[in-house]
Amino acid sequence: MKALPEGVELLSQHACFGGLQQFYRHASTEIGLPMRFSVFLPPQALTGAVCPAIFFLAGLTCTEETFMIKAGAQRVAAREGLILITPDTSPRGANIPGDSDAWDFGVGAGFYLDATEAPWSAHYRMESYIVHELRKLLNQFLPVDQERIGIMGHSMGGHGALTLALRHPGIYKSLSAFAPIAAPSQCPWGQKAFTAYLGSDQTSWAAHDASALMTQQKHAPYPQGILIDQGEADQFLATQLYPQLFVAACEQVGQTLNLRWHAGYDHGYYFISSLIEDHLLHHKNQLSA
Repeated sequence: MKALPEGVELLSQHACFGGLQQFYRHASTEIGLPMRFSVFLPPQALTGAVCPAIFFLAGLTCTEETFMIKAGAQRVAAREGLILITPDTSPRGANIPGDSDAWDFGVGAGFYLDATEAPWSAHYRMESYIVHELRKLLNQFLPVDQERIGIMGHSMGGHGALTLALRHPGIYKSLSAFAPIAAPSQCPWGQKAFTAYLGSDQTSWAAHDASALMTQQKHAPYPQGILIDQGEADQFLATQLYPQLFVAACEQVGQTLNLRWHAGYDHGYYFISSLIEDHLLHHKNQLSA
């Protein structure tokens, strides 16, 4: 591995399934504040192989640690030679009035977009941070195959994975999600965030709404298919997620979608950990094609 770029600090690392689980902090130019991210390097990466990478975008209230601690993904990633990358879910330390008043908005709830409305626009630039700055930064010192990058996420992060993949298909070659907020323009979580971050003119919201974005496609952007898993006992299913709208959008443009329903499963990480192997294999197969 190469030396760390200036401004990047390794906070801790831990042996894990023959690989390394690492946690970093760096000074972000896009965010204008320090940002944290986590990386799992499989054994193959430690012995010099350039490996495919999967970005995981976590949900509301989560951090760069949540997925790595709770999902149980490292065992499969180590076996399959996959690098896992998880950014934080929002800027921290912006000290914007109201940014810590609610669990579903502000800190821990950046919604993976670039805010256009003041005061959020100064620091809440999560799309540019993840798609451009963080990806390019990692390429400076980690053995990431830039031609084999996938993206997945959960809840708010599922929204982020779907929208970033649809907005940047040349970068992300595979896509999956757990219980995504599939039509944020139509649900309370999304409406609250979009009004503050993007303004009250709802015509601007469609560019960050996966269901609306899919209907704008001229052809199926992921012809090998998109995988979504949804728990039938998810407490947010009826009021916040609306997967049926994403299904309809995919049907409209001929996008293959494997939406799997799971009786008894809720919205949490017990659900994710039960199905994470399927998602990692979905990405491995598409990134190896």
